Amino acid sequence: MSVEHLTIAPDETTASQLEKELREAIVQLQLLPGTRLSEQDIASRYGVSRQPVREALIALAKSHLVQVRPNRGTVVVRISLEKMREARFVREAVEVAVVRRAAESFDPWVRERITDNLAQQRAAVENGQPEVFRHLDGQFHIMIAKGARCDMAWTAIADMKAHMDRACNLTLKYPQAREALLAQHEGIMSAIDAHDPDAAETIMREHLQSILKDLPAVEKDFPDMFE
Repeated sequence: MSVEHLTIAPDETTASQLEKELREAIVQLQLLPGTRLSEQDIASRYGVSRQPVREALIALAKSHLVQVRPNRGTVVVRISLEKMREARFVREAVEVAVVRRAAESFDPWVRERITDNLAQQRAAVENGQPEVFRHLDGQFHIMIAKGARCDMAWTAIADMKAHMDRACNLTLKYPQAREALLAQHEGIMSAIDAHDPDAAETIMREHLQSILKDLPAVEKDFPDMFE
C-alpha cells in the first residue's frame, strides 16, 4: 500500500486534516455508503498513528457521516433522506439570506472570478466532466458568500451540506442535471447583477429544492446508497 502524505497547515492538527481527507472521500463517493473503515488501514495509508485516525472518525461520527460501532468497527453511513431534507432546510435558510445580501451589494473582484467559474462550468457540461463540475459548483457557492461578505455563513453549514452533497454527486452523473444546475447558476448571477434580491431568492430556492425532486430517480438507480 502506498503512503499518502497529509498537507497540514500550521493551525491544524493531524486529526483535523485527516478528517477533511476522509470527509471529502465520503462526499465524493470514493468511500461508498456501507464501506467498513479500519483504523489501522487508514493509519497505514496516511503514515500516521491510530490516535489521530480515531479522533477523525469520532468527528465524522458527530457529523453523522460514519457510524462508530464499539467492537464491531466503523462504517460509512448510507444516505439518509431525512437528514437530506433537514440539511436542505438549513442550507436554504442560510443561502437565501446570503444571496439577498449579494443582490444588494457584491464584491466586483469576486464577480470577475465567478465569470471565469461559470465559463469553466459550461466547458465541464459540454465535455461531460461531472467531477470537474462538482468542484466548480462548490466553488460557485463559496464565491457568492465571499462576494456578499458572508464567508462564515458557508462554514456554518459545512457539516449539514455534506449530507446533500453525496446525493448531488449522484445526480451529477446525469447530463441533464448538470445543464439544469448551470442554468440556475447563471440565473442567480443575473439576478445579483440586476440587484434584484427577490429574483435571486426565488432562483436560489428552486436551485436548492431541485435535488429533492431528483431523489426518487436517483434512489431507484442507486438503491444500495440509501437507507
